[in-house]
Amino acid sequence: MRRVGSVERTAQGLAILRAAPSDEDTYRNEIGTTVLNDSLEDVGRVVDVFGPVDRPYLAVTPYDVHLPSLVGSTLYAR
Repeated sequence: MRRVGSVERTAQGLAILRAAPSDEDTYRNEIGTTVLNDSLEDVGRVVDVFGPVDRPYLAVTPYDVHLPSLVGSTLYAR
């Protein structure tokens, strides 16, 4: 499991994450990646990657999750 990033805010029904800094060459954030919370529950799916190349933002469409409760939390990918 790898850390994808932290939820900074919500906008138009999406969770906006700031990607975690990468120390490894295999680090990738791809559209379609399923993201998980600390309890290993599926939270949503990445639908867009935008911003600076070295540390982009990710837009995540949530599944059945209350969006404001995600703000400040760290999300992961398998």
